Amino acid sequence: MGLKNMGGPDMAPHLLEVINLTKHFVVRTGALGWSSGVVRAVDAVSFAIPAGATLGLVGESGCGKTTTSKLILALEKPTAGSIRFEGRDVATLGREGERAYRRSVQAVFQDPYASLDPRMRVATIVAEPLVINADLDAAGRRRRVAELLDLVGLPSARPRSTRTSSPAASASVSPSPARSRSRPSSSCSTSPSRRSTSRSAPRS
Repeated sequence: MGLKNMGGPDMAPHLLEVINLTKHFVVRTGALGWSSGVVRAVDAVSFAIPAGATLGLVGESGCGKTTTSKLILALEKPTAGSIRFEGRDVATLGREGERAYRRSVQAVFQDPYASLDPRMRVATIVAEPLVINADLDAAGRRRRVAELLDLVGLPSARPRSTRTSSPAASASVSPSPARSRSRPSSSCSTSPSRRSTSRSAPRS
């Protein structure tokens, strides 16, 4: 899977740059696992996303879209190649740098019924990342949750559970936990049939 570089001489510096990104999985076969093979999930993928741009990864099932997203989210380690965020190699960030990177790059799942716990209230789901990633007290978290729900047009959804929310409301809630993590700069948006990596300007 290869992609054109979206950058250009007149465009802003790249927010996210993927260079020859490669991920191979070793698969062992046989009763004792002595034989092995290699699955080339991602092979030398390169692309760049300037600030304010959106990039969609489109392809048939099994072509590496999900693995590419996982590599960008640092959920998998690449076999080769590099990922640069705001000009810095993600592999060299160190512990504190990795934490900041994870706050800046988030996943948004397009199927809300698969990603939202129906037993939890909407406000609790949106606030959960703030407990870990933001230096806010309980009152500050409540204010931030209210801001985010206002942002997606659901100011009255706070006391509801996702089980009682409409499909449209659940779809609007789905991006909110990612946004709550210190205003992420980039997101990976996924659906059951396709995955896309996108960049959007901060919304708040």
